[in-house]
Amino acid sequence: MTQTEGEKQPARVVVADDQTVVREGIVMLLGLLPGVQVVGAAGDGEEAVRLVAELAPDVVLMDLRMPRCDGVEATRRIRAQYPGTQVVVLTTYADDESLFPALRAGARGYLTKDAGGDEIVRAVESVLSGDAGLSPSVQRRLLERLSQPEAGPSVTADAPPDGLTARETEVLVLIAEGFSNQEIARKLHVSTATVKTHINNLFSKTGLKDRAQAVRYAYGKGLVRPPAQ
Repeated sequence: MTQTEGEKQPARVVVADDQTVVREGIVMLLGLLPGVQVVGAAGDGEEAVRLVAELAPDVVLMDLRMPRCDGVEATRRIRAQYPGTQVVVLTTYADDESLFPALRAGARGYLTKDAGGDEIVRAVESVLSGDAGLSPSVQRRLLERLSQPEAGPSVTADAPPDGLTARETEVLVLIAEGFSNQEIARKLHVSTATVKTHINNLFSKTGLKDRAQAVRYAYGKGLVRPPAQ
């Protein structure tokens, strides 16, 4: 029997997650699965990009919410610079707000962290064969989103300014629209602590000092349009 017939090489995988316990747990789980070989683990997006450059893995299992460089931006860099590596997003939340930026950045698969080992293997195999590796729940959300009529968005189609990530731009827009941190957290299905982190990051990148300046900035950049008179 030839190797191509029965001895397929395992998929070489890098795991990127900023939570040590979660990252080590995923690595341990993958180590028990057939057809997968973990070749590296990263604690943030910057390290994930570096490991891809060094190791040329087949797939990166990518968390979305990480310091320094989040999963969406890391996915964008990896797909632009190392197109031979596919990205499967592995995150806690199967929410539209993180799903669509990740897919637009080039992710081919999207799983929640409660996915079982078999589901992870199927997603890895799917993206390597050229298919989309989406969990059933994510597939349903994608179809629901595509079937909905487009509402008039308040955000322009331009790229986020000043190096803001897609998520930071979303938070900025919601601030400009008058939402509190708690309301933003509920709307984006994240914790208030995560919202505060995004606000601190976007303030640092833009030089803003308070919410009033953030509102003026968002309108000045065309991220939010004044209501029709």
